[in-house]
Amino acid sequence: MKGWCLRGPHTLDNKQEYLHAFAVVREGMAFLDRTLPLSARFQKMDRYDAALVNREDRLPIPTDAMREILLNAVIHRDYSAASGYIAIAIFDDRVEIQSTGRLLPSITIPELSTAHTSHLRNPLIAGAFHRTGAVETWGRGTNEVIDACKKYGVEPPVFSERTGMLVVAFRAAIAPEPRSRLDASKGHQVGTKSALSRHQVDVLRLALKPTPLPKLMRHCGRSDRTKFRETVLRPLLEIGLLAMTIPDKPRSSRQEYQTTEMGRTTLAAST
Repeated sequence: MKGWCLRGPHTLDNKQEYLHAFAVVREGMAFLDRTLPLSARFQKMDRYDAALVNREDRLPIPTDAMREILLNAVIHRDYSAASGYIAIAIFDDRVEIQSTGRLLPSITIPELSTAHTSHLRNPLIAGAFHRTGAVETWGRGTNEVIDACKKYGVEPPVFSERTGMLVVAFRAAIAPEPRSRLDASKGHQVGTKSALSRHQVDVLRLALKPTPLPKLMRHCGRSDRTKFRETVLRPLLEIGLLAMTIPDKPRSSRQEYQTTEMGRTTLAAST
C-alpha cells in the first residue's frame, strides 16, 4: 500500500508500506483517521433534556464508505502487475483511493452506481475476507457506499479509470481554512474546527499549558519530527491557534508550544 497526504501543490506527508492484505485495510484506515480533519457536531435536544450532551465527531467522509472502497481495492486489485499498488491520496478537495487494474470486461463504470452482479478477479482473497465477516454480500459494496454518503450529507464518490488504475474519488473540503474570525453579529467562531485533524485537536488540548515538542509527539504517537512540524504544528501556528513560547528562536532547545486564546475558544466550542 502507498499512502500520502497532499495539500495544494505541496506533498506534506508521504509513506509507503509493504503489508499483507488485511494489514493494508487496517493501516490504510488508520492513515485516514489520523490525517483527515475532525469536526464536532451537536445534535438538537429537547429543552427538557438540557442536561444531556449529544456530541458527534465527524470526519468529512463516512468511515464505513472509505473502508468499503479500501476493501474493494484490496480484493479486486490486479496482482499480476509486479509494480502494482494501492494508494490513498488526500488532496485539498478530495480523497482518492486507487488500485492497480482496470475493471473486468463484464462490468462498466456506470454500472458501479447501480445494481450489478459481482465478478471476482481474486476469488481466494475475496473468500478470505468474506470468511472473516469483513465482506457480507457480493455486488452491493459500491451501492452501499453511495447510500452511506447520501445519508451522511456528502456527495457520492466518483468512479473512474486512469492509466491502468481504478480510482474512487470522495469530494470533501480537506484543506485548512483561513484564519478564524469572530462573527460579532452572531457571537460565534467560524472557519476553524472543521479544518483540524485529530492530532491537531490533541495538541491544542495538551498545550493548554506550555509543552515541549517531544512530549506533543509522544502524545500523538508520532516519531518523524519534520512531518509532525509540517502537518500538525505549522497549520496551527499559521491560523493562530498555537504559539511558540520563544518565537524569536523557533529551533531553541527550550522551545515550547502553547494554545492561544483563539485556540482555547475553538476547543471550548467543540467540547
